[in-house]
Amino acid sequence: MSEAKRVRLDADAVDQITCTAPVNIAVIKYWGKRDTKLLLPINSSLSATLHQDQLHAKTSVASSSTFAEDRIWLNGIEEPISNKRLQNVLAEIRGRAKAKNAADPRVGHKVHICSENNFPTAAGLASSAAGYACLVAALANLYGVQDTELSSIARVGSGSACRSVYGGWVRWTMGVEADGSDSVASQVVPADHWPEMQILILVVNSGKKEVSSSTGMQDSVRTSDLIKHRAEVVVPARMKAIEAAIQAKDFNTFGEITIKDSNQFHACCLDTYPPIFYLNDNSRHIIQIMSRYNAHHGTVKAAYTFDAGPNAVIYCQQADVQEILGLVNTYLPNATPPEDGEGFYRGLTTEAPPDSALSAEVKEKIGMPSVTDGIKYVLHTKPGPGPIVTEDTLFTPEGMPKSTK
Repeated sequence: MSEAKRVRLDADAVDQITCTAPVNIAVIKYWGKRDTKLLLPINSSLSATLHQDQLHAKTSVASSSTFAEDRIWLNGIEEPISNKRLQNVLAEIRGRAKAKNAADPRVGHKVHICSENNFPTAAGLASSAAGYACLVAALANLYGVQDTELSSIARVGSGSACRSVYGGWVRWTMGVEADGSDSVASQVVPADHWPEMQILILVVNSGKKEVSSSTGMQDSVRTSDLIKHRAEVVVPARMKAIEAAIQAKDFNTFGEITIKDSNQFHACCLDTYPPIFYLNDNSRHIIQIMSRYNAHHGTVKAAYTFDAGPNAVIYCQQADVQEILGLVNTYLPNATPPEDGEGFYRGLTTEAPPDSALSAEVKEKIGMPSVTDGIKYVLHTKPGPGPIVTEDTLFTPEGMPKSTK
């Protein structure tokens, strides 16, 4: 992570740090906790960190002896500071800072926190992972806590946040210790290891999901017979196999494991009692399109995965981006402009693919009906770096938000 650049008026005024942090999308899913307080998972997981040019959380933290209490603003709205996971993160990082340098006056100061995302919150796009990783990175810079500690601190805020403190491809080892000391994330390979890898996010619904991930996974742990077999037998083998595929840049093996793990995760949700439905009809339409597309080519070219929400994430290689966008243009056409006023194609690709992107042969083999406005927009991104320090603060010099709603 970049060196800290503190904004400080004088010895008695305000210290500030601002960081951005990325979203990560798992290809081997984390689903289920063995400890709900420490957020210790029942299985290991593996993800790609998405590039911050397209998706990131930004968090400014300010510390001052003049602040009367801890306060937090999320996307311009002040929220209660009493959130249990937020309190766990603050307590964890303050405890470590005090142990390292009890003489630092900032350890005893109250903090103001201001955070915003440049993507929909609570819609199955890993907003909590980016948010907590960003908060921990900013607080760590403020308090002088080492980068090597960020993973275990971020985990107590949001389990998958531990993966967002690293760039590239990241494993989260489940660990076996009761205190969670060995349940940490580590980088498998950096973002530039596989430059041909691209990621297309098909946003089906940007609204808040009906069943939170926290509630859903514990319901699965309590009632699903399938999840125990998944955690103990299936995931360990898949972790080894997919890491080897990433190291070798073997996309077909990588893609097959990614698809199977997404399918099994949602099978566990369906096996939960009562069942949990994160996918909707448009999600299933995307699955059918991509499955027929891969079958036509006789190899995996579009590796779909769905987290706890209806939005599809398609891992693919650079050479296949335009053809896959051609699938979107043909079978999921957009007739209604996006509500936020931005374009339908976003990120690394901002224009519709040419008509020639999808051949008549491919269309004939897929043979699916089109669903108009089946997705809100498409975001093209790629693997990227972990948290970054920036001088673009969300606070005034006095440590108050520049804008509120």
